[in-house]
Amino acid sequence: MPAIATIMPAFYRIPLPVVLTDSTHGEMAAFELVTVRVVDVEGVEGVGYTYTVGRNGGAIFDTLAREIADLATGQDADRIEQLWEKLWWALHYGGRGGPTVLALSAFDTALWDLKAKRAGQPLWKLLGGHDARVCCYAGGIDLDLPLDDLLAQTDANLARGFRAIKMKVGRAKLSEDVERIAAMRRHLGDGFPLMVDANMKWTADQAIRAARAFQPYDLTWLEEPISPDDMAGHARIVRDGGLPIAAGENLRTLWDFRHLIAAGGVTWPEPDVTNCGGITSFMKICHLAEAFNLPVTSHGAHDITVHLLAACPNGRFLEAHGFGLERYIEHPLVIEDGMAIAPDRPGHGIVFDWQGLAAISAD
Repeated sequence: MPAIATIMPAFYRIPLPVVLTDSTHGEMAAFELVTVRVVDVEGVEGVGYTYTVGRNGGAIFDTLAREIADLATGQDADRIEQLWEKLWWALHYGGRGGPTVLALSAFDTALWDLKAKRAGQPLWKLLGGHDARVCCYAGGIDLDLPLDDLLAQTDANLARGFRAIKMKVGRAKLSEDVERIAAMRRHLGDGFPLMVDANMKWTADQAIRAARAFQPYDLTWLEEPISPDDMAGHARIVRDGGLPIAAGENLRTLWDFRHLIAAGGVTWPEPDVTNCGGITSFMKICHLAEAFNLPVTSHGAHDITVHLLAACPNGRFLEAHGFGLERYIEHPLVIEDGMAIAPDRPGHGIVFDWQGLAAISAD
């Protein structure tokens, strides 16, 4: 068996080229990156990672270094489901969600990368292999950008090959959101996929009012209008708001998604592989959504997630996230005429610049 020989987590703080803002997290000048390298007894290495918007990365690192390393070293790296279950229940009482699940997500991703490398296959083919080309949108973190800068950012994304754009909403006045959406629609033209993201800003009543105000602008979806814990509120918004709703980036388990989907509270389930339990959970969420005839989009970690949506028949829109790793990886995501291309390198194909990252280590 390919037993796990070593588990090596690391913790970095990645400065952003510009300060980013949304409606709930405020200003973000950097994000935290927690990586984990899992090496088997034959020397094959799998890599996983997760991230935060600036806090709690140390707790994730500690869970990997102290708990997961103790529980998983020496175990069979190919028995991913068994290891996931073992870690979930061993850590459950002290950490059913939060940093524990983010640590599990990174570790699980490393196991899948290791498995695909051992098989000599790209991850998307190992997971099922539906279509290497995935529709991709540029996810802007741009709530406070002046309108001219927002339109300039959009033009830059169009020049990079994107054919779908997401912008932030949730400003102090709803009329300001409407004005900015109207300007973007004029700029992009009719029929161009345009999404908006409120980052949990509103109550259900406020979200319904906003959704109705946004209806004339033909939005692909309204994302995260309210707290992820208000599932009844989500169902009201889907029923009464008149817009498709994307949600799920702050849900932490397959069972969370089961409750939201069964309640009729989401049109576009939106898992994040770095915080939902890893690739093992992400794929189950996709198949759960498929059983409800729902398309799936994604949040964050586009370099990994392109493989996962490429493996699913209902994987529709990959988010190219504002927290990109392009400066620290050998092969950034490839975009061609609005499509992200899942690479054919073994595993997920992400090769980190470990020396460059070491210079900004937050350990």
